[in-house]
Amino acid sequence: VTSIINTTFWYDSHGDVHIDGLWKKSLSENKGLYLLQEHSMTFKGIISDEVRAYTKAISWRSLGVDFDGYTEALVFDSQVKAARNGYMFEQYRDGNVKNHSVGMRYVTLDLALNDDDYPAYKGLWDKYIDKIANRAEVEEAGYFWPVTQAKAVEGSAVPIGSNVITPTESVKNTAPLKGTQTGAADRTQVRTELKKLLSKTKALQQ
Repeated sequence: VTSIINTTFWYDSHGDVHIDGLWKKSLSENKGLYLLQEHSMTFKGIISDEVRAYTKAISWRSLGVDFDGYTEALVFDSQVKAARNGYMFEQYRDGNVKNHSVGMRYVTLDLALNDDDYPAYKGLWDKYIDKIANRAEVEEAGYFWPVTQAKAVEGSAVPIGSNVITPTESVKNTAPLKGTQTGAADRTQVRTELKKLLSKTKALQQ
């Protein structure tokens, strides 16, 4: 499963705007990230611990956002197995996972404010405002929190993320098809399944 866990320059429901490069240090230091179910850091909540995390530039328009340019997406490539979390395996398989969310710790957080009485905060506003894809929401609020460095702890499948531009990018079945193995036990299983199928077919024809 390839999941977009986070995107930069999107004003989220916490009032945050993540800035390009915020995950660089964290990803270089932490290779043991989890894909979780709804931020549940429990054995039951783990979807996968076989995760490759990285960032890549993705155009806003390819994500369905009517805005020019690119966002820096935090992406997880995860091996999702039914034996580990059968419920979420089915949710991904059936195309039901529409959003993700990053479990994180802030490292560097600032305030950007649309107010000339506070020059330093207004300077950050002017620095970033033209890059924010949902600018109208930011302007209505009058402020946002630019996050320039953060530590990624995990990524989660969620019903609705605080950042909603976090879809499942792709799901690929990499498991071998039944009957393609060459072992004797597998051939026996195939023959057994064929006998069942033939018996069912004969019963239906009678």
